[in-house]
Amino acid sequence: MLKLGVLDYGAGNLRSVLNAFSTIGHAAKLVTEPSHFDSIDLLVFPGQGAFGDSVRILKETSLWDPLRAWLRAEKPYLGICLGYQLLFESSEECPGIEGLSIAPGHVRKFRAEHGLKIPHMGWNQVSWVKEKSAWWQGLPNPGHLYFVHSYYPEVADVSLALCRTDYGTPFISGIAKERLIAVQFHPEKSQEVGLKLLKNSVEHLASKL
Repeated sequence: MLKLGVLDYGAGNLRSVLNAFSTIGHAAKLVTEPSHFDSIDLLVFPGQGAFGDSVRILKETSLWDPLRAWLRAEKPYLGICLGYQLLFESSEECPGIEGLSIAPGHVRKFRAEHGLKIPHMGWNQVSWVKEKSAWWQGLPNPGHLYFVHSYYPEVADVSLALCRTDYGTPFISGIAKERLIAVQFHPEKSQEVGLKLLKNSVEHLASKL
C-alpha cells in the first residue's frame, strides 16, 4: 500500500484533504517533522497562506530543507495551491523571499481589471494539455474545478504545463513532470472531478516508484 504523507506546518485546515484521500481509498498521515519524510512514498503539500510566511514557518519547523531535498531527488510530489506556487523562484506577494526554485518562473498577482474580483474564488474552466493525458484520463476536457487565490505562477517552461485557465489573464493552472504534479485549484473541493484527478495522480505517481 502506497504511504501518503500530507505536509503540515501548522497553517490551514488539512481535514478536507485527508478526507478526500480517504474517500479514494488512500489514507494519508500528517508530516510534521523531518523524520516523517523517511516513512512515506508520496508527499502532498496542500498549503494555504502567504508565500513568505509559509517559507518562514517551514524553515522554523525544520521542514524546508527536507522538502527541498525531496523535490530535488525527484521523489513523488503532489502540490495544491501554495504547494504549487512555492515550487517557483519568487512571488510578488513577498519580494526578496526565495521559493523552492524547482520550476522556472515567478508568481504574479492578478490585476483587478475589467471588473474582476480578487481573489479569484469559485469554479473556473480548466483545459487539459493532451500530451499529459495520463494524469487526467477519464475527466472532461475542459473541466471545471474550484479556485481560491490572488496569485498565479507565470511558468517559464511551458513544456511543464498540465492545464490552463483564464481569469482576465490566461495562466498555467497546473504543471506535471514524471514524478510531480502541482495545481493551483483545489481538487479536494472540486467534487467528483477533483477526486478523480487525485486518484489518477496517486496511481500515476505510484507507477513511478
